[in-house]
Amino acid sequence: MTTDFQQARAALGVRLRELREACPGGRLTGTALAERLGWTQSKVSKLENGRQTAAAEDLEAWAQGVEQPEAVDELMARLRGLESHVRSWRRQLAAGHKAVQDAHNEAQARSQVLRAWESSWVVGVLQTPDYARAILSRFAELHGTARDIDDAVRSRMRRQEGLYDSTRKYHILLWEGVLRTRICPPTVLAAQLDRLLGVVGLDTVELGIVPFAAALKVPPATGFWMYDDRQVIVETWHAELWLDDADSVATHLRVWNTLRESAVYGADAQRVIGEARRAL
Repeated sequence: MTTDFQQARAALGVRLRELREACPGGRLTGTALAERLGWTQSKVSKLENGRQTAAAEDLEAWAQGVEQPEAVDELMARLRGLESHVRSWRRQLAAGHKAVQDAHNEAQARSQVLRAWESSWVVGVLQTPDYARAILSRFAELHGTARDIDDAVRSRMRRQEGLYDSTRKYHILLWEGVLRTRICPPTVLAAQLDRLLGVVGLDTVELGIVPFAAALKVPPATGFWMYDDRQVIVETWHAELWLDDADSVATHLRVWNTLRESAVYGADAQRVIGEARRAL
């Protein structure tokens, strides 16, 4: 997480402590507030010391517990500031998957040089509709979210218009495991691999594959996108991290450049993709 995020979470904790100590009914101890809210004392301590990210319901309960319900709007505004960096899936997907796809479309449309590393699935901008539908359906099942899958797929496909914009350049690295992961039926994966074989020839795309047999200087780890060396987006199981501080961007650029040293391109990349295709 970014230094900015940590500082904002710590500042929220300081504000929570101020509200507790200024309780109109008399200064509350952390233990007393925990008892009042039915929480553990450690939860109160973690929130006040910036070691745990508060949920919206935590802040509402806190404002009520310290007898200052009028503070809810302020606390929620601070939480929204935090979530400009850490966007939980629970909140994002409350309105369905299309809104998330639209946000990514907008972010990519503002960028000229895009870098990606993915170790789990084919990146959205290179997906076929059927492959995208399979991926989005799996996540809808995982998070128990609204199944606006068709709308989300259409939004994701619109992102691919950027591939035919000569002012943009996509530098994409995929782990070989991506080519073999059966997250979808074999026929869908076969069509997706055929799509990748065709992408290798696009002028706007530099597609590299990191083979299983390649020597690595860093573990494959988590996938991410970089936009114009100014922003990084990382997906985790519980949230997306939208990072824009210089240290986070620089770290991810070093990781990307290091992984690139292990990648193969052109005919060699097509050979690795072709081997995965024949394995089906």
